[in-house]
Amino acid sequence: MKETRSLISRLVVGAIALGMVSTLTAQTIGSAKVIRVKGPARFTTGNNIWQPLSVGAVLQPGTVIQTSTERGSYVDLVLGDENAPLPQPVVYKPMIVSSRAASSMSYQPSAEQNVVRVWENSALGIDKLTSMQTGAETVTETQLDLKAGHITGTVKKMSAASKYEVKLPNGVAGIRGTTYDITADGVIKVFVGSVVVATVDPKTGNVVTQVVSGGQQYDTHSNQLTQLSASEMAQGMSFETVIGHYVEATTPTEFASDKTIVTVWPVK
Repeated sequence: MKETRSLISRLVVGAIALGMVSTLTAQTIGSAKVIRVKGPARFTTGNNIWQPLSVGAVLQPGTVIQTSTERGSYVDLVLGDENAPLPQPVVYKPMIVSSRAASSMSYQPSAEQNVVRVWENSALGIDKLTSMQTGAETVTETQLDLKAGHITGTVKKMSAASKYEVKLPNGVAGIRGTTYDITADGVIKVFVGSVVVATVDPKTGNVVTQVVSGGQQYDTHSNQLTQLSASEMAQGMSFETVIGHYVEATTPTEFASDKTIVTVWPVK
């Protein structure tokens, strides 16, 4: 009987160990892809050796991105998908086609991605990008480190076990299915979804937690939660359209002109 129990115990332990190994091997490390660059930007993977950043670059966890102080400059990243297609411009090209063919031409469908824009005079570290298939769902973990400056991002719907966090100099913001705007100074704006912010009070050393919902702004230093203005909401939603959705086409989308001649009788 003791031998039987011992054998069962060994089998159970072996099964658990095998399960742990399977889980570990199922986890994959992702990367970020640069899809837009405006103005000078650079990146480093360590040792303070900086390289210029360009569209199409694939960045691994451990990379730090820095944008210039040039006004209006930025870098857009797709997180966790190194095969993300690059945005393509919409090009108007006159050509003779039938009215029916012309009416059937339209934009290509948009793709929803986890996209983050790093604004001018900012530094963002990519700490972690992982995904794991659990059978029923995909569990992802994203950790960004906003060292300085300002970022805006869109996050697609995630599984319940997934995490998306942005580290701040004085805390961390946990983001879920959200369009957000965060500064390193600790101002968090949420346009869609919700963000849970946890910061350390410098006076007491206590952890302060605040839920910021869509349409709200939270200042971690003043501990003030306020409503966003209509203009701020409109600006945030425009960011979602511009950086969260982009034309997923390998060639520029073309729109043809209709050469049909319509006769208009002169009127006296």
